[in-house]
Amino acid sequence: MDVFGLLGNPVGHSLSPPMHEAAYDELGTDARYVTFEPAPDDLEAAIEGAQALGITGLNVTIPFKQDALAHVEPDDLAARIGAVNTIDFPDGDGDDSADDPPTGHNTDAAGVRRSFSHHDVTLADRDAVVVGAGGAARAAVFALADAGATVHVANRTVERAERLVADLGGASDDDAERATAGSLDSLETRVPAADVLVNATSVGMEEDRSPVPAETLHGDLAVLDAVYRPLDTRLLREARERGATTIDGAWMLLYQGVEAFELWTGRDAPVNAMNEALRARL
Repeated sequence: MDVFGLLGNPVGHSLSPPMHEAAYDELGTDARYVTFEPAPDDLEAAIEGAQALGITGLNVTIPFKQDALAHVEPDDLAARIGAVNTIDFPDGDGDDSADDPPTGHNTDAAGVRRSFSHHDVTLADRDAVVVGAGGAARAAVFALADAGATVHVANRTVERAERLVADLGGASDDDAERATAGSLDSLETRVPAADVLVNATSVGMEEDRSPVPAETLHGDLAVLDAVYRPLDTRLLREARERGATTIDGAWMLLYQGVEAFELWTGRDAPVNAMNEALRARL
């Protein structure tokens, strides 16, 4: 039996177990998905212990995504983003396999890209605005830039947005030319001219607020809100009223899990079954 799991603290609220278990049931796979909640200082021991126990793969969530970089061999995208949310362990074949480091991936970026693709939104040569400069925003910015979009990062603290844009430019001069940073005030001029908008902040989760002025939204816009509780945020409601394409945060959560499942198993994920299991708990 293959064992997969989630490292985080806390993890009791996670929707990953039912989503992945639904995939195993749909495909008749002999596997289980479990949660692990190590103390903040015990991440290295947790990863080493998982490898020693023969666990096949792990997802990583708050507060460990950045710290996990030091304990895996990150792929190019995870290294550029600066965070790992999926770990793939060596398959155990070969005498030296036990000494091979696990590989770190960031499937949050794929979650963004595949969410837009599912809704038939093209990203290449589009003007995109990302609100926020934290972990979700980093994944969104790299996903959009790698897909060929021009990206403007708007954040309450401009310096943090500027650092994110600088990190993106550190990977490619072309990316640097396609990315800019500004304060939240810049939304008033950037959103009306944008094709794509991503809210990568928590605004709208605890109270009925939107980080984007309603009057800037328009019908030619595709809006992804990373918030998934509630599913129908004020931003999405106001965008929909203006004829925009709206994408709730559960799609991003779903597709990062789909990407992890496919990395671990080499099989096409049963997306519908995973989506139904996820939304049944929201």
